[in-house]
Amino acid sequence: MGAIDGSAGEKVIASLAAIAPDLGRFIIEFAFGDIYTRQALDLHTRELVTVAALAAMGNARPQLKVHTHGFLNVGGSREELVELVIHTAPYAGFPRAINAALAVQEVLAERKGGVH
Repeated sequence: MGAIDGSAGEKVIASLAAIAPDLGRFIIEFAFGDIYTRQALDLHTRELVTVAALAAMGNARPQLKVHTHGFLNVGGSREELVELVIHTAPYAGFPRAINAALAVQEVLAERKGGVH
């Protein structure tokens, strides 16, 4: 998880410690243990799919931002993120694509300023 989400992922797990520590454990064990370690997709592709799914949901902005950082951390590019957002529009709707674009823009601005 650390190589993908870095401190952002750690903050998510820490934020759950007081209310639902098992939920944090499930995220680590299932999502990052069972799912992310499967062999057919590399981390770049997994994060690309994750960002696309969260963008299409339209109601997961904090998770979208965490995984946008993750995508960039595993070698994803700004250009790929822009294309992903554009590709989301006809399938999930323009409002969701716009919201995703604005979240991606925030992440890129944070990273430019050294925040990860």
